[in-house]
Amino acid sequence: MSKVEPLVASIRDRAGKGAARATRREGHVPAVIYGGKQDPVSIAIEGRELNRKLATGKFLSTLYMVDAGKEKIRVIPRDVQYHPVTDAPMHVDFLRLVEGAVISVEVPMIFLNEEECPGLARGGTLNVVRHTVEVNAPVDAIPDHLEADLTGMDIGDGVHISIVKLPEGVTPTITDRDFTIATIAAPSALLSEEAEAEAAEGEEGEEGVEGEEGEEGATEDGGSDDKKED
Repeated sequence: MSKVEPLVASIRDRAGKGAARATRREGHVPAVIYGGKQDPVSIAIEGRELNRKLATGKFLSTLYMVDAGKEKIRVIPRDVQYHPVTDAPMHVDFLRLVEGAVISVEVPMIFLNEEECPGLARGGTLNVVRHTVEVNAPVDAIPDHLEADLTGMDIGDGVHISIVKLPEGVTPTITDRDFTIATIAAPSALLSEEAEAEAAEGEEGEEGVEGEEGEEGATEDGGSDDKKED
């Protein structure tokens, strides 16, 4: 289960573009808390603190207890807007969490027992298709991560959602197919060998056809000569 981490913020008395620019000039990032059938709350987060949390790679799947002075609000980040040139965070949207709610959230994937994977031992590579998986989860039971066991997998095998053990009450948002999370891809050297082998087989087949055509042509020519002699 995801633990709730503290996040210090300050209440913003004013909203709008002008107020947001002023907040950024002070080294803070404007944000808003919405949902839970309550009025939105405008807050500001210290920029360096926000960057540290973004650097973990788990910001959007982590629960936070926002301490805004007058009250503490349990939230989860739903969106981060970045500057188009500098990539600096410009605004954050937080969803207020209420008891018993179920929300969709992106959860990071972790791959276990790579040393027990024959495909990787043979030189294959782990091709990760989805680094995170979106799931529906109770707000009090959001997993920190999901695990996929690579034991026994060989080149060409794939990790599908059906082999990932999900916590109780947690379901994937995609339900119409057994989607792929990762594959064990063949090394480039093996692919080159297979391509060369296929090319060689193709050349042998062409030579055989040409040989047969040559023999048939010789017979026909010989028969024609005999008729002329007669």
